[in-house]
Amino acid sequence: MSLGRKFDLPLAAIALLIAGCMLGPDYKRPPAPIAVKWNEAGNVAVAPDRQDYRDWWTLFKDPVLTGLIQRAYQQNLTLLTAGVRVLEARAQLGIAIGEFFPQQQLLNAQVSYNRIPISLPYNIVNNTYWADQFGAQASWELDIWGKLRRGIESADSAFLASVANYDDVLVTLTGDVASTYVQIRTLQTQIKIARDNVVRQRQAYKITVAKFQGGAVSKRDVYQAQNVLGATEATIPQLSIQLAQAENALSVLLGMPPGNLSQLLAGSSDIPTAPTEVAAGIPSDLLLRRPDLRKAELEAEAQCAQIGFAKADLLPTFSLIGNVGTLSSNVGSASLSDVFTAKSLLYSVGPTLQWNIFNYGQITNNVRVQDARFQELQITYQNAVLQAQQEVENGLVVFVESRNQVVFLQESVKAAEGALRIATIQYRQGILDFTTVLTAEQNLYQAQNSLAVARGNIPLGLIASYRALGGGWQIRQGNDFVPAQTRDTMAKRTYWGGLLSPDKELRPKAPGLPASKDVSPNPGLPEW
Repeated sequence: MSLGRKFDLPLAAIALLIAGCMLGPDYKRPPAPIAVKWNEAGNVAVAPDRQDYRDWWTLFKDPVLTGLIQRAYQQNLTLLTAGVRVLEARAQLGIAIGEFFPQQQLLNAQVSYNRIPISLPYNIVNNTYWADQFGAQASWELDIWGKLRRGIESADSAFLASVANYDDVLVTLTGDVASTYVQIRTLQTQIKIARDNVVRQRQAYKITVAKFQGGAVSKRDVYQAQNVLGATEATIPQLSIQLAQAENALSVLLGMPPGNLSQLLAGSSDIPTAPTEVAAGIPSDLLLRRPDLRKAELEAEAQCAQIGFAKADLLPTFSLIGNVGTLSSNVGSASLSDVFTAKSLLYSVGPTLQWNIFNYGQITNNVRVQDARFQELQITYQNAVLQAQQEVENGLVVFVESRNQVVFLQESVKAAEGALRIATIQYRQGILDFTTVLTAEQNLYQAQNSLAVARGNIPLGLIASYRALGGGWQIRQGNDFVPAQTRDTMAKRTYWGGLLSPDKELRPKAPGLPASKDVSPNPGLPEW
């Protein structure tokens, strides 16, 4: 038998032991209830087309909104926190991968002065001596039952879940910035409407005062005009409070302390105009597009691997342990320098077995704990799918019905303006009392304010729809998860290798991982 063939069988046996089997269930996506189509699918404003929702906010053709979202993407602290957690998860994956290889590697060197007790029954001329030793030792737990590979699989899914969480935070951020911006523009419009009505009602108040002073009417008309005017004036401070609060919220979303945003908001103060239709696609698209659903599924997948990780503790572990080194002393004719010669060489190598045979109650119940957690996360994923569909439906119905509401309110405003114009003329002529003018003023202000709110609800409904459809996270593709300043700070504090600037288009490749998963493009293999 040749020397090569002599070692073929042992090497093959070691390879088989390392490969082993995989305890525990392999993850499968749980079934989730998904509608065939949206409830508003038959409406002309809801298109069944699939489209890229990467930068859906550009549909409003509002450069101020686009600039705010870009600034938020660069400066928002919640998003930055999510980005750092991605780096943390990549490092955790590196730890798990490292466990697959020899877990203990030790280099040691020692020089010692030793004394042997003279009470020992040996004929010892000198009971003291020097000794020196150099050596290395390693221990490698063989992954017979797939425990370590399940650990890698779990850490990998957790890493991908952290990326999905970053994407989800980004989707929420873009939606929050856009919604807050629309609310600011709507409130600005409402304040303008209130001020215009104050001017109009102040003129009516002056007319009543003049008629009262001329003896044409009683003071009741003056009081009524003053009452309506005061009520309308009082809405301005309340709307101004809401506007200030919205601007403060926008400042925080932009990663800035609350302050004057007039420069950032400079431009048209009109409510953004939404397109006439929304491309909603079909409900099943959500499973691939929404990052929060990817996150929920990946968390369940990570927990599924923990079942096999826990089950492996029920069975014995096999390890290879090896030691090699040199040892010498100055006893007799020996010398400390002999430690560098071949005659002082020592080594040992062999397998070991460990089995926790008296802990089955704890281990078995730990398996049950992991299984229960997996079941919880599966249910959480199924519920998240339902909630995602609810959010889309809510956004679509607001978008569709607000468009209808605007049409009706536009007619209402026209009618209220005509009624007030005629009532004012007739009141001046003495044909009608002031109650009719009063009612017309209140109706006009209410109709104009309701129209402004409805006009704002159209873009808000569209924003809610695109956020619920999972749009916006795609803008991070090709970019780092943390900005350059943060990367520099972390790199100065700790050696991160290449982890701070990952290749986000490659999936990590590690021992024991499936060839592919149904996930979005994600960063590559960590430097472990």
